[in-house]
Amino acid sequence: MNKSVIALMGVALIMGGCSQKVSYGDAQEVETTTIEFGSTDLQKIAVEMTDSMLTSGSVAAITRDSRPIVFVESIKNKTAEHIDTESITDSISTRMLNSGKFRFVDMTRVEAVREQLDFQNNDALVNPGTAIQFGKMVGAQYMLYGNLSSIDKRSGSDADVYYKMTMRLMDIETGLIEWADETEIRKKESKSLIGW
Repeated sequence: MNKSVIALMGVALIMGGCSQKVSYGDAQEVETTTIEFGSTDLQKIAVEMTDSMLTSGSVAAITRDSRPIVFVESIKNKTAEHIDTESITDSISTRMLNSGKFRFVDMTRVEAVREQLDFQNNDALVNPGTAIQFGKMVGAQYMLYGNLSSIDKRSGSDADVYYKMTMRLMDIETGLIEWADETEIRKKESKSLIGW
């Protein structure tokens, strides 16, 4: 056999013999792989914003005697990165719901509900006595919304990323802002010129 073919087969054998190890880690562990937005940032923002809202005096006043109905608008991503802001929104609304102080209407599912109600009320397969009637949904009293923005600076091998999350809770009837807060994250990275 040709020496180059033997060498190529040897390299292929070595490369094919490399294995990849996969293991589970702690989902709460601090992620430090890169300075881009990551799971630790998502968890920090969700916890800080929700706890700030739930402990505020204005929210204590509006939840004292009832569980207000809230519509949560998806958080707007105003960063240059692709960030799954729906996950941030989901984490915040889950924490709020689990607090027992709020109830929610999910506007992202209204079309699916409308289709189901149409099916129940207009299809011969459904028993009319068990069909849910149109016009029974409850309207939201408050809207929770927010923005995630960032400032990204790079110089040589140094990088600095600043994230700011702003959220507000608005009374839909009056337009008054009942609660607002911000949380910030700063991440720095320095790459060494020598790979040590």
